[in-house]
Amino acid sequence: MTIAAASPHISQLRQHLLDTLADLRDRDKPMEPDRARAVAQVASVLVDTAKVEVDYLKATGQERAGFLEEPPTATTAALPDGSPFPNGITAVTRHALK
Repeated sequence: MTIAAASPHISQLRQHLLDTLADLRDRDKPMEPDRARAVAQVASVLVDTAKVEVDYLKATGQERAGFLEEPPTATTAALPDGSPFPNGITAVTRHALK
């Protein structure tokens, strides 16, 4: 599995790590431990950047972080009245840090 470059998101990272774990546990064709360690190290750096992003949002009073928000789905691509979003907008999600 590859993480999509167009819209990186923490859930994609999580899925990639779960896939890596499954590959490690595959008795017929296991992933090499050195490669799994490298994946884990990169994932650790990505998680650290997400922590920095959250700290930045808190410090600046912002409420949104694309890496941490759920990516848009087909069911969220409409306004509450059911009409489509204008200008190519696919979804609106509001998250508040507390």
